[in-house]
Amino acid sequence: MRALLDSLYRLAGVLAAVGMVATLVLVAVGIFTRPLGIYVPGTDDYAGYAMAACGFLALAYTFKHGEHIRVTLVIERAGPRLRAALEWFALATATAVAATLAFYALRLVLQSHEFEEISQGVDATPLWIPQLSMAIGAIVLLIALVDDLVMTTLGRAPTRLANHSGEAARME
Repeated sequence: MRALLDSLYRLAGVLAAVGMVATLVLVAVGIFTRPLGIYVPGTDDYAGYAMAACGFLALAYTFKHGEHIRVTLVIERAGPRLRAALEWFALATATAVAATLAFYALRLVLQSHEFEEISQGVDATPLWIPQLSMAIGAIVLLIALVDDLVMTTLGRAPTRLANHSGEAARME
């Protein structure tokens, strides 16, 4: 199960990287073709969709690398038992927020599909397609948070993905 979850987080990270490269390519195409008098329709819209996909798909990957910003001012000064309780409470709260985000993101996709909403741009893209990356990213983040919450509840340290050198990310 651990290998499957870690693969899911890495896949989301790879898809986020693809979104980042797609954003770069689409923006570059727009920049370099305009002075030549060539208009490539939809590059601005698709660059925005790719950027949003990049942001949401990267959430779980960065969380599992311990790269999300954490304010530890109170937790650092707490004793071991209080610290464990505060860590669990923070994870439980984050899980509830992520569950809400995932629910409403998925609901947005379903409603956009049901009402056949399309983008305002010249490409008239069905909106549920780019919204799907937001919902998938939110769901994978929820899975990562539930993963850590379960590990913490069981008294185990949450797992972190290894960095490029093979070492597990350091938690601060």
